Amino acid sequence: MEIFIENIQDKIEVSDEILELMEKAVKTCLEHEKFEHPYEISIILMDNEKIREVNTEQRNIDKPTDVLSFPIVDMYEGVVKSSQGDFDMDEGRIILGDILISLEKAKEQSIEYGHSFERELIFLLTHGVFHLLGYDHDRAEREKKMFDKQDTILKILNLERHK
Repeated sequence: MEIFIENIQDKIEVSDEILELMEKAVKTCLEHEKFEHPYEISIILMDNEKIREVNTEQRNIDKPTDVLSFPIVDMYEGVVKSSQGDFDMDEGRIILGDILISLEKAKEQSIEYGHSFERELIFLLTHGVFHLLGYDHDRAEREKKMFDKQDTILKILNLERHK
């Protein structure tokens, strides 16, 4: 398994501890899903302006957002549905896709919701991972399933929302 994290912003400091927590969160999501294929995921940390540009380009929404996911493999709720997609045959890995996160937006939302930056960042990251695995929040029952999975991962990582 390969998890690539690229930090292309300079507004929020990214410590080694945060990078380690991010890797642990991705691995925990995939282990919890019993995803046994070797995989590759790319995570790009950016600022509000850069994610706004991508959001405009990809979704025609001209405003910053917190997280964008770009799945490559056709999956539905953790199951590969098609052999179409990107497989790194040399390495024997499935390239699941890319997750873009605005660290500025994560910081803003952590303050707005009254919890730690780390909790918000990992919430957004797990959201992105579950999208790559074919989960969605397009209907109420699917939204509940996806958010329950995220809550489980946050609990495992001791990053629960404190009320």
